[in-house]
Amino acid sequence: MDNIKTDGEIEILRENALLVSRTLAEVAKHVRQGVSTLELDRVAEQFIRNNGAEPGFLGYNGFPNTLCISVNNVVVHGIPSDYCLQEGDIVSVDCGTRMKGFYGDSAYTFAVGRISPEAEMLLKETKESLFKGIAQAVQGNRVGDVSNAIQSHVERLGYSVVREMVGHSIGRKMHERPDVPNYGRRGQGPRLRDGMVICIEPMINMGKKEIYCDRRDKWTVRTVDGSLSAHYELTVAVGRNKADVLSTFEFVEEVLNNRN
Repeated sequence: MDNIKTDGEIEILRENALLVSRTLAEVAKHVRQGVSTLELDRVAEQFIRNNGAEPGFLGYNGFPNTLCISVNNVVVHGIPSDYCLQEGDIVSVDCGTRMKGFYGDSAYTFAVGRISPEAEMLLKETKESLFKGIAQAVQGNRVGDVSNAIQSHVERLGYSVVREMVGHSIGRKMHERPDVPNYGRRGQGPRLRDGMVICIEPMINMGKKEIYCDRRDKWTVRTVDGSLSAHYELTVAVGRNKADVLSTFEFVEEVLNNRN
């Protein structure tokens, strides 16, 4: 259950995490009205392969693409398609890599052009909840401390936390144990130990928490009430005094700031 990583393994995981971060930044350059989600997928696959890695999601449990691209009321696992982004959309891009026998995994939710103030607030507070969770990823705490930090932040603002989809540990497999839910009680769950590497990824709905999976493609997960959903994810190594954040949003946000 602990999946403690050596210092050397953590450095390989960091390489993967930073490549995912750079890939998301490359995708960020192309997120705009009129671009298809399939084109974003092509950009990501080419960038990953050009940098000596393989797409971590492509073929994973049968998933058909490099990116999970989830627009508006799609929570996660959206399949890239001919859909062209529209002004006012929010789009979650989840990306994975595989390199040197280990995986990377990170996600960011983008605004397409000018979005509503309500959507803007959802994105801001979902990302804030991620960092509140990361602050709890220290040795001696429990998974429930991370989970509760996320849940308490968003629920006090009137948002809801998806229950069925959760964060996870990562290493030689994309999804290792223990899981890292975005809801829970402080002091509960597996104990966090120095050297554990986990992906913390709040999936937060503007409306109710209920979701459903598309019966046709068996991947796309949507909110039942049609409300917007935001998703952010970073990979962190549990530390003795504070979390070591292996991936980063800095590359993405540098691109976005330069566009504004």
